[in-house]
Amino acid sequence: MKLTSAISSLALLAISGLAQAQAPDALQVRSWAAACASCHGTNGQAQPGMEALAGANKDDMVKKMLDFKAGRKPATIMHQLAKGYSDEQIVAIAGYFAAQKK
Repeated sequence: MKLTSAISSLALLAISGLAQAQAPDALQVRSWAAACASCHGTNGQAQPGMEALAGANKDDMVKKMLDFKAGRKPATIMHQLAKGYSDEQIVAIAGYFAAQKK
């Protein structure tokens, strides 16, 4: 009985550790988002002629990025950049930009 309990406890500990490892901290997400600044502006506040990301709809951004990543949406460079991020990173980055003021 004790061995089963210990194994269960270790399994729960491992699962909780994995969950924490998968959730990036705010600084990490901000670092990923900073890579977008050269085209989309600091914190997503783009210069005229570029698409602003600040305050945009998170779900729309995620869909666009996943479409770029899968090659469903034509692009000059975004399809290549999107492939460099996991789906989870894309969701986190979109959440970051959605939370910024327009």
